[in-house]
Amino acid sequence: MARGEEPMLTRRPSSHNDERATEEDALLTGQRPHRQPSASRWARYREIALFTWGLVATAAIIVLAVVYQHQTSEANPETHRERPNGKRNLVFMVSDGMGPASLALTRGFRQHVNELSWDDTLTLDKHFIGNSRTRSSNSLVTDSAAGATAFSCGHKSYNGAISVMPDHTPCGSVMEAAKRAGYTTGLVVTTRITDATPACFAAHVRTRAMEDQIADQLIGNGPLGRNVDLILGGGRCHFLPNTTVGGCRADGKDLIEKADEHGWNYIASREDFDGLDLGSSVKLPLLGLFAPTDIPFEIDRRHVNDQYPSLEEMAKTALRALSDATKDSDQGFFLMIEGSRIDHAGHNNDPAAQVHEVLAYDRAMQAVIDFLEDDDTEGLMVATSDHETGGLATARQLNVNYPEYLWYPGVLANATHSTEHTARLYFSHLSSPKHSGVDLRKYLTTLIDDNLGIKDVTREEIDHLIEHPVLSPWTIADIISKRSQTGWSTHGHTAVDVNIYSSDRHASKKLHGNHENTEVGEFLRWYLDVEGEVEEVTKELKDKLEISSGESWLGSIPSQEELAKVSSHLMSPQRGFD
Repeated sequence: MARGEEPMLTRRPSSHNDERATEEDALLTGQRPHRQPSASRWARYREIALFTWGLVATAAIIVLAVVYQHQTSEANPETHRERPNGKRNLVFMVSDGMGPASLALTRGFRQHVNELSWDDTLTLDKHFIGNSRTRSSNSLVTDSAAGATAFSCGHKSYNGAISVMPDHTPCGSVMEAAKRAGYTTGLVVTTRITDATPACFAAHVRTRAMEDQIADQLIGNGPLGRNVDLILGGGRCHFLPNTTVGGCRADGKDLIEKADEHGWNYIASREDFDGLDLGSSVKLPLLGLFAPTDIPFEIDRRHVNDQYPSLEEMAKTALRALSDATKDSDQGFFLMIEGSRIDHAGHNNDPAAQVHEVLAYDRAMQAVIDFLEDDDTEGLMVATSDHETGGLATARQLNVNYPEYLWYPGVLANATHSTEHTARLYFSHLSSPKHSGVDLRKYLTTLIDDNLGIKDVTREEIDHLIEHPVLSPWTIADIISKRSQTGWSTHGHTAVDVNIYSSDRHASKKLHGNHENTEVGEFLRWYLDVEGEVEEVTKELKDKLEISSGESWLGSIPSQEELAKVSSHLMSPQRGFD
């Protein structure tokens, strides 16, 4: 070993080795070792102290943050607000029959037609907050009556019920309660005002087919008197006697005359509507009925704009009129707006009519949002659908080959009218005395080209139209659906969940996520703070039902066969769709 070198096994001095040597000596002598605090032990104490200090500091920061957030919430209710304490307005919008696929269909169509970028969205897309489950009390697939009863009463009921419970007793609606609490109320629709959805807010009957009785109750001839201050829509025939041109009542009552006795201001034309100056010249109560039955599909209405107001125009008029009427009131207003005919386009399986109906509803929603943002009174818009119609899919496999991943919105852009309008022209042609002298095959080829923009209609399709004219609304719809590769699974409703929207995510936080449709109804009465009034109205309705034996205004208890007959009648080509 060279000089100055250490032996290989020499223990090098270190605090660690000193401690180990001390411990070994203690084992040999049997005496407890006496240690002096080492540098490593001081370091360990230091680490413990720093950790403890950090833990305490973190806890203090959390406590301070909670206190600050609580104080901020009290100073600014917008950050975490509950139900408003003072005057408020509520707009409830219903997109009848519109499911999630309707948005994809319409969004893609709009992007194509207007040459927009792929990330351009609808107003609806920007206000999505949740989903609603739609089943009724007696079926996984609801109809509009049971769906709207869930909104108006906050309860499940059977298909066909108009604000009536499964035991056939009436339930008080949120609109009736709002009226009792001092709110001003309104209904705006594009279908008959006596149709299921609007009826559920201001009438009570045991089957939706009782539209004559619904009309009676709407003008104030019901058990509670008048509960609506403004009505805009279609359905004039149910207000006119069967002895009058344009009347479809089963009796001889003239409800337009009766409405005048109840103080209603009645208008029936586009000229009358324009005289309202979009709501600035309205005198309530106002009854506006602009069509014998339903207002035409938007794809058709735009060609006769001088005859029928749009949903957007009616919404703006109602908002301004109700706002002016409540300007000096302690209470605001409650308005229900329905994009009614999205449902009808789904029943027809008509994709071109569908996109124009959804776009019309989207414009109406934007009008509502703009109003709420500019209005001085606090307000909220909540929107959802009663159900989906048609089982719509933005894709369709046409043959047994592996499917192409394609959908063609350009085909829909070529359509100038609905399949309903096209079929009506066909029916009129068949009933015309001039029909016999016309080549029917050539007529249909031209008709489909002129209205749907389809130039390659096949001989088989024309033959089917000639052989089965009663099915022509659906046959014509299938012609355009196949070429756009739009899929449909049914001519009826489906059980798919539907979307919920709101103008204010904070104010509508109770509806975030997935909910039963009854929870939407519960939210409406909660926001208006009329839970107590709903109970009062329900009790009064039941008391009056016992007095009248239920026959005068609620109707008799329908059998399952009668309810089924109503559904089949509503789906017949001659009757139209709902």
